[in-house]
Amino acid sequence: MNAIKKRAAYALSISVAGIFLLSACTQEQQNKISRDIQNWTGTNGVLEIYAGDKVARRFIKIDKLSTAMGTDDNKPRPYRYGYGILDENLNMVVDPGEKKVYFEISDYASNYVFFENPR
Repeated sequence: MNAIKKRAAYALSISVAGIFLLSACTQEQQNKISRDIQNWTGTNGVLEIYAGDKVARRFIKIDKLSTAMGTDDNKPRPYRYGYGILDENLNMVVDPGEKKVYFEISDYASNYVFFENPR
């Protein structure tokens, strides 16, 4: 019984310390920690690309959308990339024949929305 109480007290003290450390972080640092956790756990993301006011392409089951970085200068490039299932019939469901593909989208010419699938 004593060992269980010690473990519970240890777990509680670690949790309290973590909360205090997190509250000391700036909002930007907290957002980065949240993104790092999401990158580790994954996201059921959806990317919709628009042509005017209509959805032209939809990718589902995206783990993350990454910003391309330059090889020599390590500066961000003006496009994003990722892997997802091309939802050919735009029904938000992986149907037979719909496969995982690599995609790139430009920051300049693409109207797009990336969001977590609510289903």
